[in-house]
Amino acid sequence: MKRRLAAWAGLVALALTACGVVRAGGEAWSFDLPRGFPAPRVPADNPLTAPKVDLGRRLFYDSRLSGNLRQSCATCHVQALAFTDGRGRAIGSTGETHPRGSMSLVNIAYASALTWGNPSIHTLEEQAKAPMLGTTPVELGLAAPGDELVGRLRAASPYPSLFAAAFPDDPAITIDRVTQALASFERTIVSSRSPYDRYHFGGVDDAISPAAKRGEVLFFSRPLSCFQCHGGFNFSGGVETERSGPRPAEFHNTGLYNLAGPWSYPPPNTGIFEVTRDPKDIGRFKAPTLRNIAVTAPYMHDGSIATLEGVIDHYAAGGRTLLEGPLAGVGRDNPNKSETIRGFVLTPAQRADLIEFLNSLTDTALLTDPRFSDPGPLRR
Repeated sequence: MKRRLAAWAGLVALALTACGVVRAGGEAWSFDLPRGFPAPRVPADNPLTAPKVDLGRRLFYDSRLSGNLRQSCATCHVQALAFTDGRGRAIGSTGETHPRGSMSLVNIAYASALTWGNPSIHTLEEQAKAPMLGTTPVELGLAAPGDELVGRLRAASPYPSLFAAAFPDDPAITIDRVTQALASFERTIVSSRSPYDRYHFGGVDDAISPAAKRGEVLFFSRPLSCFQCHGGFNFSGGVETERSGPRPAEFHNTGLYNLAGPWSYPPPNTGIFEVTRDPKDIGRFKAPTLRNIAVTAPYMHDGSIATLEGVIDHYAAGGRTLLEGPLAGVGRDNPNKSETIRGFVLTPAQRADLIEFLNSLTDTALLTDPRFSDPGPLRR
């Protein structure tokens, strides 16, 4: 009898996983995904629970996580902008302008690369420490190792009880617990309700327009080959799901720059070369998800292209040409440029269709979903 009960419990657990439900410690979080849409991979040492997600959401919007008590994670990751900030280059808590823009956190749970240009960060828990405690650049501006933040949270009601609910086996408030909660919340920010999703996963034929359908054909065709860097259900590179396990990160040089001199990309934005020091890696950056791309302008790692039309111009040319100024150069001729960036020709009608397709990836439900919104201030 016990064996039958154990087997039945195992079958139920498998069914819950298949439905995108993660259960641990008697609590559950449902991803509420459409049929056929894969669930993200959740690390075994940080199981997803409703109390932990709630704690992470509150921390995400709490200005206690900044050195100046005026900024939070949400300052640079705004829900209405698909968790970007509308800037080409982010601004930290000290007023420092960063070299790169704030990446969208939408579907970050699926990403094997978590930053524009650092292949050495592999988990959201690890990545969360960088904006809080990092100094190059200063983002939230907390002093390492984070003791001041821990003291603030211990003194703020009801954080002690929230941590106890999220971590019943070890309720101590620590930096590691903070990052585990933040990572848990970020994993739940899943975009799966766009018109494109209703069309492909829901079977609603008129969810996207005929123009968007034509644009999809272009997107997945040659010589455009957009799908080679922005492929799969997430329209990105290096996707991990609960069934796939870890996948290698992908980084690409798109010919955005081609400066004369030792670096073809302007320092400090030299791509993963900053970490690997391999000259072949100069200019190689992460290919971000195209989900909600219509609301995340400006584009590229440094916000140097203002519109989707400008992005298409860049790829159609096989690399951007800048005629004058300190960044002048012919990106098409960049020696490290990815082989898939070859250029192409589109008619005005085809350009309009491609834009219509990209617009169909906007998940307006996610942009207003109260589960991801500011829960309101806690008493200091």
